[in-house]
Amino acid sequence: MKFSTTICAVSLVCFLFSCKSGGKKVATTINDVTETTTKPFFKLSLAQWSLNKTFNEEGVDPFKFAELAKEDGFEGLEYVNQIYNKQIESLGFDVVIDSLKVLSATHGMQNVLIMIDGEGNLADPSEAMRDKAVENHKKWVDAAHKLGCKSIRVNTFGTNDPELWVPSVADGLKKLSTYAATKNIDILCENHGWLSSDVPVLMNAIAEVNMQNCGTLPDFGNWCVKRKNGEIWGDCLEVYPDKYEGIKMMLTKAKAISAKAYDFDENGNETTIDFPRIIQMVKDSGYTGYIGVEYEGTRLSEKEGILAIKNLLLKSAKVVN
Repeated sequence: MKFSTTICAVSLVCFLFSCKSGGKKVATTINDVTETTTKPFFKLSLAQWSLNKTFNEEGVDPFKFAELAKEDGFEGLEYVNQIYNKQIESLGFDVVIDSLKVLSATHGMQNVLIMIDGEGNLADPSEAMRDKAVENHKKWVDAAHKLGCKSIRVNTFGTNDPELWVPSVADGLKKLSTYAATKNIDILCENHGWLSSDVPVLMNAIAEVNMQNCGTLPDFGNWCVKRKNGEIWGDCLEVYPDKYEGIKMMLTKAKAISAKAYDFDENGNETTIDFPRIIQMVKDSGYTGYIGVEYEGTRLSEKEGILAIKNLLLKSAKVVN
């Protein structure tokens, strides 16, 4: 770490703490999280994407992430690299990462992982393009190591042809995992659309990589394997048929978990996802790490959705065997 970079980061943190607010205050009408008599078998982290509108549309400073997560009772932080694009452009990569490290320590938060977007396709059929994507991801491996994270989540787009995808993604993942192993960082594949959401195909690719630090990040949502006109995002044409079986398979290699939710009924249960069933599977798998809260609904505010997921996870933990 360069001395000048550290000075800039500390100066930025001091400036942030001198301001009472970096944007509009996030409001909530949800009651405080229900207290539990015993701690759950997992720890709770907040996925930064849950607050993407807060940061990207409402103008709240993304450097306030640790503070906001702490206020809502979370222990861990799951960063999204693209949320800091403007800060990286204006302040520099090292200043941003150093600032996040200082802020997380100041608020007593554990940095868990970084979700990486926009750094190239690790499953591109062209080896030259895959290698470029691997190189682009290396700085985020270094950043995760500096922050004290355990892993980064990568995307595996490039082709949606299984015959091309498995050897291509296995090559990209193995090259990146080899570098990440030197930093004690795990490379995680989420069911994040296309063939990464076709779990048997994904697990076949993970087996091809066959490295201890290459694993999965099961997401409760994200089950679209084919979209209209071959787009990565957009109208879904085909959904993986059994998300519960898919999650069970992914749990065999899970090093992080994303509890995604969209909406809730009058009893606080997710309207399309059986949380207690999944939490039972998580416990049966022996997983005891962080579960990240990721709200992607539209009816509730981001704050309300985050606390609703947190409540539901804690309630589900009470009923599992």
